[in-house]
Amino acid sequence: MRHFSRTRFAALALSMAMLLTACSAPKDGNDAGNQNSKDPADSSQSTGYKTELNIAIAANPPSMDPHGINSNIVGGIGVHIYEPLFSLDQNYEVQPVLAEGYTVSEDGLVYTITLRQGVKFHNGQEMTADDVVASMNMWLERCSKAQLIAGSTFAKVDDYTVTLTVPSASSDILMVLAAPIQFAAIYPQSVVEAAGPDGITEYIGTGPYQLDEWKQDQYVKLTRFADYQSPSGESSGLTGEKTAATETIYFRVVADNATRVAGLQTGQYDIIEDLPLEYYEDLSADKNLTMDVRTGGTLNLFFNTTQGPLKNETLRQAVLAALNCDDILLAAYGDASLYTLNPGWCPPDDAVWGSEAGSDYYNQNDSEKAKKLLEEAGYNNEPIVLVTTPDYSEMYNATLVVQEQLKQAGFNAEVEQYDFSTFMEHRADPAQYDLFITSNSYNPLPVQLSVLNQEWAGLDAPEVTEGINAIRSAATTEEASAAWEELQGFLYEYGAATVLGHYTGVYGLRNGVEGFDYLRYPIYWNVKVPK
Repeated sequence: MRHFSRTRFAALALSMAMLLTACSAPKDGNDAGNQNSKDPADSSQSTGYKTELNIAIAANPPSMDPHGINSNIVGGIGVHIYEPLFSLDQNYEVQPVLAEGYTVSEDGLVYTITLRQGVKFHNGQEMTADDVVASMNMWLERCSKAQLIAGSTFAKVDDYTVTLTVPSASSDILMVLAAPIQFAAIYPQSVVEAAGPDGITEYIGTGPYQLDEWKQDQYVKLTRFADYQSPSGESSGLTGEKTAATETIYFRVVADNATRVAGLQTGQYDIIEDLPLEYYEDLSADKNLTMDVRTGGTLNLFFNTTQGPLKNETLRQAVLAALNCDDILLAAYGDASLYTLNPGWCPPDDAVWGSEAGSDYYNQNDSEKAKKLLEEAGYNNEPIVLVTTPDYSEMYNATLVVQEQLKQAGFNAEVEQYDFSTFMEHRADPAQYDLFITSNSYNPLPVQLSVLNQEWAGLDAPEVTEGINAIRSAATTEEASAAWEELQGFLYEYGAATVLGHYTGVYGLRNGVEGFDYLRYPIYWNVKVPK
């Protein structure tokens, strides 16, 4: 049902070229995930597999509402409960999930989307256009990732058809709808209407699993949805067949690294996320385990550019001058083979978006320059507050090293640590931090990066809006690439944030785990574990 006018063909070609080379996660290290994901057979009737999958996670999710929270843990659990209209396959190409197809108007401003019929929510109601319109308009209003198409609106045509009207034509509209982080989950209309200012309070979706129980700081329990209607096609990334191969999934909150690792070794947990990298070498030698290694993002330091001491641009440049990224990354990841020094916000080998713009400001390790800039800025020993969470060891360890490097350069640097949920609250409030570090997965398009989102760290500069518009309106891939290079350079020159380096994530699996896959998040709906 995809139809494009000739006037839109060039934009589509550009979009597909970008998607094929976008900020995707290279399939590094162990390739068991790719091999296993090709066996999506449902094991619900098999006596040879466990009925319960136990996954140890490092922190309690702050919410179960992926619209409003820019968090891997919220999205990672959420993709098993909720589904969007479109998502990404293993090649980072857009595919329908709850949509059946779409057409685009001649002027590129109206997308007519047909919906799959017979899809049930976990409450037994059938999904219709009313649910989609309510959910998507709330997503457009609440989700920071939706701001790329601000001013858009969804409307009902009939029970199984909706329209999306956008303010300006662009080749990346569907990619925005399909982006996994803060994804455009579809909820029942009643859930949307009952939502408060902080989002939904009933967690009902159309996904292969439904939320059975959530015990704060203990576990999130998901159970197979008996009436699930899977999308058609081979399982691929976040699209295609979803089998709900294991009846029950427990995401068990285990903040202590040693406890999480010990549980994997004893078989208490089948899989652990956020494997502490100081254990990587020893666990790799354990014949009962498989290490699944993925290069998937960047460790980043964000600045408060709107209030407090670091509103002073010269002071921000002093921070950049003081940083020794190699030492920071070694503390975060423990092994030089598990990270890469590079200033780019996208994968260094990405043909379109890989860039070293701003490298003069990256990894300077020059405390004397930092001291001179402090003097120039008129710094008067004001506290520089770094907020962090010990729930994620790489973020916490990196923060402690940054604190020490800033102290050596003459800053009065203080660290405040909180559990993950409280950290997220402080990070979102400019009155409660000056600096924070997070690890952020690669995004399919650079315009979706958190650093460009004002709601993430408060960055408010016309150059950002101009740069995003230049990328999205580019007539060729080369023009889009050049516009991104200029924008990345601005981020460093302005001192908005810095990439500290590119990280390698490791997932620990018990031998025999089948069907594990990854695309932006670990994917568990096809996972089976032999008894």
